[in-house]
Amino acid sequence: MGDRTLAAAALAAAMLSSAAVAAETAAPPAAVPQIPSWNRFVDRLRDLAPAVLAQVPEAQRSDPQVQQEVVRLMLEALASRTVDQITGDPDHPTFMASSNITMNIRQPNADTIYKRARITPGGVYRLRGHKGSLRLARIGQYVRSTTDLDVTGGLQRVKVAVYNDLNLLKTDAQGRFDVILSPERPAGYTGDWWKLDPGTTTLGIRQVAADWAKERDPTLSIERLDVPVERPRPSAADLESRLDNLGVTTKNIALQLIDRPVEMEKAGAVNKLQIMDIAGAALEGQFYYEGVYDLKDDEALIVEAKVPSRCLYHSALLTNSLYETTDWYNNHSSLNDSQTRIDSDGVLRIVVSTRDPGVPNWLDTAGHPSGVIQGRWMGCDVQPAPTARKVAFVDIRKSLPADTPTVTPAQRQAIIRERRAPSSNARSGSRLIQA
Repeated sequence: MGDRTLAAAALAAAMLSSAAVAAETAAPPAAVPQIPSWNRFVDRLRDLAPAVLAQVPEAQRSDPQVQQEVVRLMLEALASRTVDQITGDPDHPTFMASSNITMNIRQPNADTIYKRARITPGGVYRLRGHKGSLRLARIGQYVRSTTDLDVTGGLQRVKVAVYNDLNLLKTDAQGRFDVILSPERPAGYTGDWWKLDPGTTTLGIRQVAADWAKERDPTLSIERLDVPVERPRPSAADLESRLDNLGVTTKNIALQLIDRPVEMEKAGAVNKLQIMDIAGAALEGQFYYEGVYDLKDDEALIVEAKVPSRCLYHSALLTNSLYETTDWYNNHSSLNDSQTRIDSDGVLRIVVSTRDPGVPNWLDTAGHPSGVIQGRWMGCDVQPAPTARKVAFVDIRKSLPADTPTVTPAQRQAIIRERRAPSSNARSGSRLIQA
């Protein structure tokens, strides 16, 4: 080894020794603190998966497909409650989406946009916007009882004090409305006013469209008038409380109604339909029918009902076995009065099947062998309970009127693509991420 090599080796050894000494004498790195509220949040969700899976039919619990769909449902619940906990502020409210095709929890209606805003009981609020042209646009005042304050997160635990109808408001020449909600009418105020129930903690709007391409949604803003407009920086205690609530509400929402298909099976409502009793949970004047479908690929269910002579709106849709609404944006899995064909005898006939039967009124199971059929009658003079009968897929045509039109595969593709088509207010796409 030459002199230069020895010198280089000695220099390297000296540098390593110096670095080691420096490391020994330097102060240890500061430990990164834990955030207790985050750890509590994670702990609250740790056992959610088995709790949800326990509500699934026992025969499906070991199915990897169902297990991953349970994971999706939990993420949907988490997304829904996260939006609420981040944005919800009773003194500075905003209407935000509460369920839709992305936050597909508690079986949202394919035709409805659901939004909620938290408010402070007894406050004074102003709503402004454009009325739009929907047949149904109503705001519910949701009152939560004090016994439910520790299990917040779902409208199932609240009652509706009243529904207010946007279509009854006065508008100006541009179709704009302006209404105040308060416990008492403001002194000297002569404009539109809605009495606010003193126990209301949440305003929930349901916007229902049947003709997605033509009907226009309302626009809606909300503000509180009896507090300063500025919003200060949220305190650490407030943010911590929101995260604590998120763990609780996510669990509650994920578990809500998921056992509905199992309960219907126990009641014998398999390939049968029955009128539902959900007083206090539905829009005024709205009635539901529901039942479980259980079909093989070579089977179909034919649903029949005499359509009421007077009806503001009616629809039918499918869910999977977790009570998630079957993807209506990419499948022919929902129908309303603007999308259905009524036969010449006044009967609505719908075919439920996995394969396309080539008829107008088809509900696509989208590969789910079992799930739920749910229908709505809104503002109708009667609320018929439809019948359902199972037939072989090859016998569908002879089970329907002879004049039932044929829908070709190419026509079906065009129909489904048209469901995605944006109207002047992007109605269809709004169901993906509508806020």
